[in-house]
Amino acid sequence: MHNRPTDQPGGPLAALSRKLSAAAGNDAFGGTLLLLAAVAALVLANTPLSGWYEAVRDFRVGPSALHLDLTIGTWAADGLLAVFFFVVGLELKEEFVTGRLRDPRQAAVPVAAAAGGVLAPALIFIGFNLHTGGGALNGWAIPTATDIAFAVAVLAVVAKNLPSALRIFLLTLAVVDDLIAITIIAIAYTAGVQLGWLLAAIVPLALFAFLTYRGVRSWWILVPLGILTWYCVHSAGVHATVAGVLLGFAVPVRPTPRARVAHGTDADGVIRYEGLAGHFASRWGVFSTLFAVPVFAFFSAGVETGGLSGLGETFADPIVLGIVCGLVLGKPIGILGTTFLLTRLPFFRLEKSLKWIDMLGMSMVAGIGFTVALLVGELAYPGMEHLAGEVKIGILSGSLIAAVLGGILLSIRSGMAGNQRERLDV
Repeated sequence: MHNRPTDQPGGPLAALSRKLSAAAGNDAFGGTLLLLAAVAALVLANTPLSGWYEAVRDFRVGPSALHLDLTIGTWAADGLLAVFFFVVGLELKEEFVTGRLRDPRQAAVPVAAAAGGVLAPALIFIGFNLHTGGGALNGWAIPTATDIAFAVAVLAVVAKNLPSALRIFLLTLAVVDDLIAITIIAIAYTAGVQLGWLLAAIVPLALFAFLTYRGVRSWWILVPLGILTWYCVHSAGVHATVAGVLLGFAVPVRPTPRARVAHGTDADGVIRYEGLAGHFASRWGVFSTLFAVPVFAFFSAGVETGGLSGLGETFADPIVLGIVCGLVLGKPIGILGTTFLLTRLPFFRLEKSLKWIDMLGMSMVAGIGFTVALLVGELAYPGMEHLAGEVKIGILSGSLIAAVLGGILLSIRSGMAGNQRERLDV
């Protein structure tokens, strides 16, 4: 165990690590990086470089003997995104053990809002595609997921003068949204599970859990166990990102004499400790934010739009309409409707600083569905290339509309709040 506080100066590598951690922890920076990756993919897919982009995305690499000769795009979705879900699993467990979700009464409203924000978009998508046939209904879960990085980034940029409770509500909602999305992927988009491989995954997963509870942090021990768990889950036919969540849930949250990491000092110079979940989340969160998620976005967001005429035809498709309307309309309807109904009951109230107009803007921003939505889109229509482009256009368009509308409303509200504060100061 290393007992040196993490906020003490170290060598050049420690300084670089602190700078990367600070960048990864900045909401606006993470969202901007994700946006740049998506824009780069769209530009490459619609220029003469599209051939190069597709060749790189579809290039196969990996040992065929282990059935891992996957395309670069698949490695990004199944491999790199597993790291993202590992961090999600760590953060979810922290929230349930020591965070905002440990108090059921306090978490009830945003948790219910998250459920409403999943149900309403799904129903809207089903409404558009109920009579289309051809397996279109398989994409019902595409507009249900909120992209934490993008949504929180928009909030950080346009809602600086609004109550901090608005960000907390969005974060709690998005965390629960992720949990629901993980459950949907594990249940609705997993077929032909091979029980033997799934049982085999228990062995490295249990060993990983045992070692972390004993305080082991050595990457050369834990990473191979994580990869082995990932391989078993992947071979079982379950989407491999589920392995990331399970590994995240296996890490202890509360610091113990064995499983703890120095985390600075208090005012009296006494060393403060954090559990391994927080430590791993901060370490792997850097890799997830700065590399894993942007690379996934780069290889998933590239779609040929076909010009204005092609876009016109695409937006007439029920799948695209279901995704766009699900994100832009379904999310605010579900979130606000559920919140309103629940707060009519005794014992359930919104934070006093939150106003309904601000909640409307936040719920519209929650309609930004990107990372998980793209993943669900790939899982919903496997091998159906004619639908892949339409799904991506629907996700990108719906997310852009939700971001613009929610951002404008929150920006206006933030400006009004800032002006009011200035008048009070005078």
